[in-house]
Amino acid sequence: MLSTQTSTTSATSTSRASIHTLDSLAALSSSELDALYRAARVSSTMHAADGALVGRMLAVRNLPGVLAKPLRRFAASRSFVWEGKTFRAESEIRGVGHNRVSIPRALGRQALFPFETLFGPSAIDGKPTLILDYDLDANPAYIRHIHDEIREVAPGLFLGPAMWKGERAKTLVVWFALDSRLA
Repeated sequence: MLSTQTSTTSATSTSRASIHTLDSLAALSSSELDALYRAARVSSTMHAADGALVGRMLAVRNLPGVLAKPLRRFAASRSFVWEGKTFRAESEIRGVGHNRVSIPRALGRQALFPFETLFGPSAIDGKPTLILDYDLDANPAYIRHIHDEIREVAPGLFLGPAMWKGERAKTLVVWFALDSRLA
């Protein structure tokens, strides 16, 4: 029985790894991304996200299709200013990071909007997740209102909601993905 479970788990992991890419995630709707996020697992260590991960904005919540499709194409292009996030684990349960932005001929490449990482309950479903906390003195006030989370949907591929922290609740704004396999 154990060997059957092991081969089933192995097959699930293999298919999980092979079916998800930044492109395939970008083709999903907000509700499909939500379901995938809820089914995903949180990494067991902060080191799982170490490094410069390639990012992609996937879907803006409640954006009509006539605007969503061109925006998704733009997000996949080299002209899109957000390149991803860089993470550095400081321990198994804490870390730091920043966003990588590129604006050629104006600012060049920049490391902007630092964050601290920790494990905690998701604002989406209350289950464990890796939280990116932007509430740091180094960030402007509007950035301090951002709440990001990520879970692993395939080995090295992370999916997350970016939310706005209001007075009473967090509101989902956009889905994004980060891929360590492309770094």
